[in-house]
Amino acid sequence: MTEQSNEKQSAEYMMALQSGIAAFETKEFASAYKLLLPLAQAGNPETQYRLAIMAQNGLGQVVNEKEAVHWMRMAAEQGFDLAQHGLGFMYMQGECVEQDDVQAVHWFRLSAEQGLIGAQATLGNLYEQGRGVEKDLDEAKRWYDKAGF
Repeated sequence: MTEQSNEKQSAEYMMALQSGIAAFETKEFASAYKLLLPLAQAGNPETQYRLAIMAQNGLGQVVNEKEAVHWMRMAAEQGFDLAQHGLGFMYMQGECVEQDDVQAVHWFRLSAEQGLIGAQATLGNLYEQGRGVEKDLDEAKRWYDKAGF
């Protein structure tokens, strides 16, 4: 491929990404799905996360828990902090997956270590309650402090 065709593909990719995100943000979920699906299939974690949210909540489609977990896990395994947080919540609440506090802690920790405040606060709460980990008030305080609480 030539440099010019690579630049054209890159520009088309960015245009599809921006258009898909804009459609998602303006709640045009059917359009967002069409625009984001090929990017998610190509491995883009931000689009995978958004497809997971749409599938989990029935936005522009029928609720599809299996698809929600699939896309959330794909994005989380690539290190996308919001998806790690989302997967942690799925496990903590037993939404779309069997409830599992140990898995919840795992995913919240990965997100919290990247600085996501919500994950830090939730991880602090899990340590405070002893859910999925040994109860540890010092560790809970450490995570609450990181979250700015």
